[in-house]
Amino acid sequence: MSTEKNPDGNAPILQVGDREETTVGNYFVSNYPPFSFWTPEGVARERLDGSPDPSVPFGLYVHIPFCRRRCDFCYFRVYTGRDAKDVERYVQAVITEMRLYAALPLVQGRKPQFVYFGGGTPSFLAADQLRELFEGLQEAFPWDDVEEVTFECEPGTLDEGKIRTLRELGVTRLSLGVENFNPEILELNNRAHRAKEIGAAYEQARAMGFPQINIDLIAGMVGETEENWRDCIAKTRAMAPEAVTIYQMEIPYNTTVYERMKDGGDRVAPVADWKTKRRWVADAFAALESDGYRVGSAYTAVKDEDVSFLYRDGLWYGADMLGIGVASFSHLRGAHFQNEHHLDPYIESLERGALPIHRGMVLTDDERLIREFALQLKLGSVGTKYFQDKFGVDVRVRFGEVLRQYEADGWLKVEDDRITFSRDGLLQVDRLLHGFFNDEHRGARYA
Repeated sequence: MSTEKNPDGNAPILQVGDREETTVGNYFVSNYPPFSFWTPEGVARERLDGSPDPSVPFGLYVHIPFCRRRCDFCYFRVYTGRDAKDVERYVQAVITEMRLYAALPLVQGRKPQFVYFGGGTPSFLAADQLRELFEGLQEAFPWDDVEEVTFECEPGTLDEGKIRTLRELGVTRLSLGVENFNPEILELNNRAHRAKEIGAAYEQARAMGFPQINIDLIAGMVGETEENWRDCIAKTRAMAPEAVTIYQMEIPYNTTVYERMKDGGDRVAPVADWKTKRRWVADAFAALESDGYRVGSAYTAVKDEDVSFLYRDGLWYGADMLGIGVASFSHLRGAHFQNEHHLDPYIESLERGALPIHRGMVLTDDERLIREFALQLKLGSVGTKYFQDKFGVDVRVRFGEVLRQYEADGWLKVEDDRITFSRDGLLQVDRLLHGFFNDEHRGARYA
């Protein structure tokens, strides 16, 4: 038995013969440098007093941390069993945070181009709380220039009235966290919704006329089988949403699955191996492409050319993004900020009128380059001129050694001014991205 570690030190891939078993560790790369390098001492509050660059897009992320259940594979900051009073107190704290930021020079008067509500379960909020939250947000940051409003939903929290409210409030893309259509698999993974609620939520949302509906799936959940995965693909194709997002199951440290592994002394997670997960995603993409969808990233397939992901593109292309809510992270003026990780300190900071920033990091120009290059590679293809114009760097030279190795391995091709991943490379892009990290950011825990 031998172990092939990802360079981040988490070793989510365990090589056993020709199998790539899933073990504990973060696989998905969402930012750079890794979060474990962000510190309280690294918070650069003076950046918030600077003047904004009018050429840099601006967007908002709003975190709603409440859920009916905590999924066994969830590693986000979520809370269950909270009553209406707790939720209302949180909504007020979020509105207060938005107002505090809106008075700072770096964001004062700026109008967001995109707004993303994530969780947790944003659709956990009642209709009146949604109106209160949206009104508070728009008071702080007018929506005159907003082109995209994405709202994550758990199907079981939706009804016709709430869906109508979301449409009236201006949501343009409803993202349904389906994950799987099988009731036994949903229960086995401690998902709160049930299979019958998926179809009802989708049909009601379709009837309300949302411009985009996205269905989220996860390849390799506990209990997944070949036959059931084919059925999930078939059901998704029959619904024909504007976009489909598919993630490969990973088992970070702060998950219930890992706690069970640890208690049982297990090293291998009770989920599909990585080759199987990649094949399942490849099968799904191939089926969707036969229906006219286009694969737009390592995780997404879209039906039409005009289906956009402004939040994703803004984040990956270096936009100023303000994260509101417990544990949310921001990227502002070349610096990372992340809020308090726990609910009570987050709310208490705001109730005394202080921003709840917990840790951060100021990026060097080279780190900003790596961040954008690595994240944009998830799109499957990048042009080198963008990085030459923005950073004055030829990425074919800066990352030449790694690019040559990956090209020899068949993961990508470098042709003139474009770097393009093969489909096999794109399906495992997250483990390959670490090759572009600086040495000091390898061999450490990601989060």
